[in-house]
Amino acid sequence: MERRNKVGLRVAYTRGTFYNCERIVIPTELLAARASAYAFRSRGLRKRMTLSSIGRIAMALVVSVAMGLGMTSCGGGTIGFMWVLGTQYNKIGGFKIDDRTGSLSGTDGSPYASGGTNPVMLTVQSGGRYLYVLNAGDATGTTGNISLFSVGGDGTLSYQISFTSQGTFPVWISLDTTGSYLYVLSQRSPAYDGVKDLNGSITLFPLDPNTGTPNTAQAASFEVGMSPTQMRVTASCIYTLDSGDQTIFPSSLNASTGQLTANPTVALNTANATSVNIGGSYVYVTDAGSTAGGAGSILPLTQGSNCSLSPGTSVANLPTASNPVQTLSTADGKYVYVLNHSTVNTNYGNSSISGFQITSNGQLEQLPATTVTVNPFGVGSGPVCMAIDPTNQYLYTSDQFSSTVTGKRLSTADGSLQDLSRGSTFATVGTPTCLAISRNTAY
Repeated sequence: MERRNKVGLRVAYTRGTFYNCERIVIPTELLAARASAYAFRSRGLRKRMTLSSIGRIAMALVVSVAMGLGMTSCGGGTIGFMWVLGTQYNKIGGFKIDDRTGSLSGTDGSPYASGGTNPVMLTVQSGGRYLYVLNAGDATGTTGNISLFSVGGDGTLSYQISFTSQGTFPVWISLDTTGSYLYVLSQRSPAYDGVKDLNGSITLFPLDPNTGTPNTAQAASFEVGMSPTQMRVTASCIYTLDSGDQTIFPSSLNASTGQLTANPTVALNTANATSVNIGGSYVYVTDAGSTAGGAGSILPLTQGSNCSLSPGTSVANLPTASNPVQTLSTADGKYVYVLNHSTVNTNYGNSSISGFQITSNGQLEQLPATTVTVNPFGVGSGPVCMAIDPTNQYLYTSDQFSSTVTGKRLSTADGSLQDLSRGSTFATVGTPTCLAISRNTAY
């Protein structure tokens, strides 16, 4: 197809390829004129160098550079990779994240088998070389395990091995900040007897820096509180949320050995603590409350020495929200987002994200209504996990009931979340649970 530009030159557009956004144009007559002049000056050279061959060479160079940067149709380069777990068929959905639009496109070979039953949690090693997937098992007696995958330069996954923790009923996995140790949280410790010992445990696995494989012979187990559900890791602490007695179990982490030392538990005085997360110097706990479907609240706690925590004042969630299940802080420490599994306000669909700004002492305030007119922000049905891309441009949720991923553009100026320019909803693996994002180090 050809059109004339403002100076009368014919401009060729290609469609159905990398260039189908009509952003890259080829002034064919200009190229032809240059080719003719070159031929006139070089009569002794071959005269069969045509516009077609020049064009093909130019195109090949452009496409080669574009592919090297991970560029996609109608977008920019691939800034990161996303993996989404799905329990319906025990799969992992792989996606590339477009820099310019935030849109998702599938990686080669996606979806991938999770290597077990009921995948519920995953973590990616710093640098994006290895991905660890926690398969929780099921009530039929299938034992939970952890599957290790190597990550290719294009985000593809290759299964390596599977292994099990020393505790039973695993629910969460995390890496330390250096990527040297993997921690697996289980609801029952090796000593659990249902009578005197009701505690859960954390299993420590040292990791081989070259292969990512765990050293199971040097694995160690550390008891935590009753019915643990989540944990968060800092450079020197692990905070475990125990739903059995509504406490946080802090453990000091030895960065040299990975070993843990128990510290006094912290009473939360919550009715139904559903998640724990870390934002800068603060820890945030969501409380779904005692009323089913209620808006719940967020409890901020300040980190102190020896992993101690000082509870602040509980902050009410937005009144139109329901059942908070996760918090997520921005890298600049300005905003906190609360993921609501369901909401009673039909204006925001089935589920939402509440937006807050962080004030002094880690306290939270609703985003100013003068600049943010819509809050909470609607997402897909039944979200369970959210993450921000490595460049802090986009926020994504995994939506359990709609089997989708929802993407939002994040404004660092006012904290608002806007729909993506080319659509915010992306189909993914059936009944998704958690998701993880890693930077594309080649971009």
